[in-house]
Amino acid sequence: MDAVDFGLMALRAWLAVVMVAHGVNHGRSLDGTAAWFESKGFKRSRTLATLSSAGEVSVGLGLLVGFLTPFAAAGLLAVVTTAFWSVHRFSGFFVFARPDEGYEYVATLAVAALVIAVVGPGSISVDHWFGLEIGPWWGALIAGGGVAAAFAQLAILWTRPIRKASDGS
Repeated sequence: MDAVDFGLMALRAWLAVVMVAHGVNHGRSLDGTAAWFESKGFKRSRTLATLSSAGEVSVGLGLLVGFLTPFAAAGLLAVVTTAFWSVHRFSGFFVFARPDEGYEYVATLAVAALVIAVVGPGSISVDHWFGLEIGPWWGALIAGGGVAAAFAQLAILWTRPIRKASDGS
C-alpha cells in the first residue's frame, strides 16, 4: 500500500461515514424525512424517503469496501446533485448563510465523489482484489450517469416550492 492507496481508502471511508449516517438518520424517522421532502417540493415523499435512506446506506457501504466504486460514487453524485438543485443552490455558497444551508458542503462531496469515480478505489478495495477496476473515462461516464439520474429524479418528482415574498426568496 502506498500513500495514494491510503489516501483513496481514507477518502472513501469518510464519504462512507457521511452517507451511512445520512441514510440511517433518514431511516430513523421516515415520516419526518418524507415531510421534509414534501416541504421542499417533492412528490411521492414517503417512497422517496425510503429509497433515499436505503440508497444512502448502500452507497456508503459500497464506498467503504470499494465495491463497484464508480457506481457508488455516481450514487453519491446523484444524492448531492439532487440536494444542490432542489435546496442548497437557493442559499448561496456558505452553509451558515441561510436556514437551508449553502452549497459548499454538497459541492465538496460532489468533487470527492467525482475524484473517486475517475481515479478509482485504489488497491485497498474489493474492486482491486477482484479485478473490477475500470479506466478513468469509464469512471467519468458513470459519474455523469449519476448526475443524469439526479436530473431525471428532479424532472419526475420535484416541483420547486412556491416561496412567499416575505421569506426573502
